[in-house]
Amino acid sequence: MLVNSSLTHAHEILIYHADQCDPKKCTGIRLGRMNRAKIIRTMRLIPRGSVVLNPVSETAFSPADKDAILKSGLVALDCSWKKAETIFAASRAGTQRSLPYLLAANPINTYKPIKLSTAEAIAAALYILGMPDHAEDVLSVFKWGPSFITLNREWLDAYAECRTSGEVVQVQREIMSEHTQN
Repeated sequence: MLVNSSLTHAHEILIYHADQCDPKKCTGIRLGRMNRAKIIRTMRLIPRGSVVLNPVSETAFSPADKDAILKSGLVALDCSWKKAETIFAASRAGTQRSLPYLLAANPINTYKPIKLSTAEAIAAALYILGMPDHAEDVLSVFKWGPSFITLNREWLDAYAECRTSGEVVQVQREIMSEHTQN
């Protein structure tokens, strides 16, 4: 399934799409159309052993997840933030991970912490895994895409230097403490 230990083909990045958003604004659908990800519409298709980006997971995403992703894939859950709690709570497949504190750059949630678009979530995960070129490629299909990495580069670099989920949580505490004081 994977070629040269990279996530360059759509089948390694999956997006569970819940059909809750405006298809014209949906970053997940666009990534599917641009062959950056494969869209799935049932959670049963989430591969066993894959890493699922789920903001309600109690375990932080970290570079330690790389082997599982290279073996079984990276999955994002694409749904409306208004209905997200139900979708995220229902997700049990794969290994659930939450991304650390980052700011959105997408036009709907610009500068809002944690409310990332599906494309931003995937790009953040790839960057943290040490694959910044793949992250930039995912974001290249959006006018605002490059600004996500520019906005978060210092934090993404700090998370990418961590080895474990615990280290990511510690760095996140420091970032949040500093950011919320400003």
